[in-house]
Amino acid sequence: MTPPQHTADSGLFAPVWAGTPAAAATSDRACLQAMLDSEAALARVQARLGTVPAAAARHITEAARAEDFDLAELAVRARGAANPVVPLVRQLTELVAARDPEAAHSVHQGSTSQDVLDTGLMLLAARTLDLILADLDRTAAALAGLAARHRDTPMAARTLGQHAVPTTFGLKAAGWLSGVLDARARLGRLRERGLPVQLGGAAGTLAGYLEYALVHLPATAEDGGQRYLTELPAALAAELGLAEPLVPWHTVRTPLADLGAALALLTGALGGIAGDVQLLSRTESGEVFEPAAEGRGVSSAMPHKRNPALSALIRSAAYQVPALVGALMQTAVADDERPAGAWHAEWQPVRDALRLAGGAAHTAAELAEGLDVDAGRMRANLGLTRGLVVSERLAALLSVELGRAEAKSLVARASATAATRRVHLAEVLAEDPALAGRHTVEELRGLLDPAAYTGAAGMLVDRVLDRCAREVPAGQR
Repeated sequence: MTPPQHTADSGLFAPVWAGTPAAAATSDRACLQAMLDSEAALARVQARLGTVPAAAARHITEAARAEDFDLAELAVRARGAANPVVPLVRQLTELVAARDPEAAHSVHQGSTSQDVLDTGLMLLAARTLDLILADLDRTAAALAGLAARHRDTPMAARTLGQHAVPTTFGLKAAGWLSGVLDARARLGRLRERGLPVQLGGAAGTLAGYLEYALVHLPATAEDGGQRYLTELPAALAAELGLAEPLVPWHTVRTPLADLGAALALLTGALGGIAGDVQLLSRTESGEVFEPAAEGRGVSSAMPHKRNPALSALIRSAAYQVPALVGALMQTAVADDERPAGAWHAEWQPVRDALRLAGGAAHTAAELAEGLDVDAGRMRANLGLTRGLVVSERLAALLSVELGRAEAKSLVARASATAATRRVHLAEVLAEDPALAGRHTVEELRGLLDPAAYTGAAGMLVDRVLDRCAREVPAGQR
């Protein structure tokens, strides 16, 4: 019996990105196509600048189709040179030669493996970031809607896992939104000007590109090739929609470190949202619920379970990406003009970080757009401590009558008694001799109303919503 064909790229153990747009954008075939696009773009630019025949550039572009390459064979052959570009160039050259033997001489002209692979990674990042940014727009729009609708919906703020003081769900959603906007802004800046092409030649001097130019376009010798070497990187960057680097960055790995840091910030922000949703959807809390869908959140053993599956997926990405970024920070320590091992160690972490972040962003958009909020349960949970959640306010108000130290001491004693006796704080305070004749139980209950002690929550929500209106395209809100 012939065993089934297996694909290492299936995402069996990575449900956070399996089946999402990021999965297709970062697949093995997509990685190969990005490198081929780099080769084809270089040929087209060189043709426009006069160092490659136009027909050759056309043949190279037509042959640079990932579906015509055997991925498994390329992967195995990559072991020989320790990178996949060498066998890729060899096969691309053969494909071009089958069309036009003369055009084959123009493949990979003056380039080196790192130029192709690094530029391919930047293309892969750019294409994935476009998907991520679109999903972040969706997420931001949904969170803005939640923040606006629940601007004044009271709920318990929790610190160290305990009820602290009242807040509003609108402010919580605005906090989530603020983190998303921060990550979106950083990724947007990176997408616009932080993903550069790589063009250095064998050791970062561009000597190979210049030599071919001198052979095919002798006029470049008039200024030592300076004009050509200035135009080539700029033209390649424009052709691919990437940034133009100041110098080749073979051993200056800032672009990858920046990319990794931005992806870690993103998954951290989304992971925080997911963590809150998990906690707020606990049976004991029951304040929010993930959107329901067929088969989502089911348990293999317990029929009644509705697990927060979307949040679990997002958090899994948030736990994994920092470790991948740590690898990129380590490989930023590069020696000579191309290190052995450090450069090679970057490729998989970059791809994994992109696909995890992309999967998390897509999942977060679905979570935010369908989040079910139970305002009634939030209000009921505020009463669990029988007024203790507003003790801070009462201590401040009573300080005018009793002095700050005495008021704080009184409220602390009364809070402990109320918790022990399981009665409302207002009842204990009304019995205290220090407040005799000052306040009735009804007055104290009114002062301990959680909905009346949310501070500047509404104003803070409005500030975040104003920012979102400025930064997120109107069509996405």
